[in-house]
Amino acid sequence: MGASYFEGKIIHSGLEIPQVGTKLNTSDFRGAVMVRWGINRNNYKVEPGLYAAGTPDSGSDVFVTANYKLSFDHLRKNLSGADSWILVLDTKGVNVWCAAGKGTFGTKELVRRIKITSLEKVVSHRRLILPQLGATGVAAHKVREETGFNVHYGPVSASDIRQFIKDGYRADREMRKIKFGFADRIKLIPNDFIYGKFYLLGAMLVLFLLSGLSSKGLSYRDYGGEGARSLLLVFLAYFAGIVITPMFLPYIPGRFFSLKGFFSGALVFLGYLIFGSSGHNLLTMASWFFIMGAVSSFVAMNFTGSSTFTSLSGVKKEMKLFVPVQAGFALTGIILHVIGKLI
Repeated sequence: MGASYFEGKIIHSGLEIPQVGTKLNTSDFRGAVMVRWGINRNNYKVEPGLYAAGTPDSGSDVFVTANYKLSFDHLRKNLSGADSWILVLDTKGVNVWCAAGKGTFGTKELVRRIKITSLEKVVSHRRLILPQLGATGVAAHKVREETGFNVHYGPVSASDIRQFIKDGYRADREMRKIKFGFADRIKLIPNDFIYGKFYLLGAMLVLFLLSGLSSKGLSYRDYGGEGARSLLLVFLAYFAGIVITPMFLPYIPGRFFSLKGFFSGALVFLGYLIFGSSGHNLLTMASWFFIMGAVSSFVAMNFTGSSTFTSLSGVKKEMKLFVPVQAGFALTGIILHVIGKLI
């Protein structure tokens, strides 16, 4: 119990239960920033089990969450002033929405955790409040049959919990809506940016090597010229797919993320045509249209795993349709690039 969010322990119904704070501290904020940038992402979790937020009693509500620490922190900070129990499932450090799809935030684990923590001894009621985004993984009737506890689905956002309780454990239409606004999308960019770094480095390496080609042979003396320009254009294409696409997601034409990424890449290519294409022949300029479009489109698809607007079947369909197109664009661009260098 050495974690900074622990405030001690309480003895209830003969059980020793860890007590956690509802105010986030510097360590919590630092950890959140680090995990947003992909640092320690696979190990950012809390121990599964039962926790006390404040000084709950046998009549206090039980909120269920994942053991991904960002999910845990977001819940407990919104329980400030509301003495509650927090039941943390073992989702292998994955957030509620993704864990529900994977099955770790599911019926079996919920039933198991109820029994392990002897929850029936802790509370006098039989009411569990689960996040709405975990509904796909939990069969409420089976939980009731095996444990006697009834599942109630709370609002999408933990910030609505207090109003949800005040309204008699009922969520209105707004609480059921999945919002994915500008601020939500911005938060996801750093992790996706770092996650795709090897794609970026690989594309940079290939185009840098090709930059040395000319009708006179292969030379890399002009590092600050063609080589630097190639690295910059690949980076801008990557930036278009990873940053511009999610930032302006609702305003970019198309339904598929790959198509939105292509349009973002095309926009950056247009900037290249206007400001940086002097000295290049038509084939070389055309090659960058295909290359930048392919890079931006491909990396933009990574965002499908971060969006609540997509489904597993939809992602598979999109990849089946567009990955061959992206590969074709990349190959066409490389061929045109080589020809343009050699003539």
